[in-house]
Amino acid sequence: MKPQLLKVTNTAVSSFSIRRDTVPYINNHWHYHPEVELIYFKKGTGTQFIGDSVKRFQAGDLVLVGSYLPHYWRFDDIYFEKEVNATADVSVIHFNENFWGNDFLNLPENKLIKTTLDNAKRGIQISDGMAENIETVLNDLLQAEGPYKIIRLMEALSLIGASKHINQLSSIGFNYHFEELDTNRINAIYEYSMCNFKSQIRLEEIARVASISPNSFCRFFKSRTGKTYIQFLTEIRIGNACKLLIEEDINLKQICYESGFNNFSSFHKHFKQITGKSPAQYQREFLMQSRHHLQSA
Repeated sequence: MKPQLLKVTNTAVSSFSIRRDTVPYINNHWHYHPEVELIYFKKGTGTQFIGDSVKRFQAGDLVLVGSYLPHYWRFDDIYFEKEVNATADVSVIHFNENFWGNDFLNLPENKLIKTTLDNAKRGIQISDGMAENIETVLNDLLQAEGPYKIIRLMEALSLIGASKHINQLSSIGFNYHFEELDTNRINAIYEYSMCNFKSQIRLEEIARVASISPNSFCRFFKSRTGKTYIQFLTEIRIGNACKLLIEEDINLKQICYESGFNNFSSFHKHFKQITGKSPAQYQREFLMQSRHHLQSA
């Protein structure tokens, strides 16, 4: 499965790029680039694909993606409906890992930043309140000029490295081999899966989307991702269940069927395998965290 090589443009007066996106369709395809990417979601929800990791993203999430690591953020369908007032607000930074010089990161004072960038090779996500502190730095970075831009970037990377709750996303065994012939195949598979995961997707069906035989599809998908298509599809379905648990006032059995599962016991088993929690526990902990943030705001 071939992600698209994305060209990141820098200006003559800036050694790295930072932008703010308020639309959900900027680079919403499976892609990679030589630059490290730091992305903060102030507004927006959807499914993120980073290496072989599939999970939900939501407002307040901050992710650091290493050089050449394939990734894709797909916003929920509601953001593309004209009659619904759902808006995105995302800050994105792209920078070459050695834009400040080959020896800079080897300075003893920069050990924390170097470790942070090394960890980003698998993709890292901040899951504690540190993301809010980094948002303030990113807001300053959007307005900064001259050396203050570099200082703010260093500050953001240092805050990420100091976080006590860093989650590495892609597995340690993920190793992507780029093949130009597969450029559009991954996007077709992902998009079809996201649009149809609530229904049963037959092997012949998804193989036809990928324009290969069913037997070839199984070998192809497993060799490129390290997982079966069924595993991949289950992760998408559990991601949708997580969304429903925190956004909708419906019972667990409804959530089970709305997420593409045929029976509740299978849903419960897979949910716990992937999240490490039962659906009820996941919902309860989210509500407790929400109350805590409201009280501390």
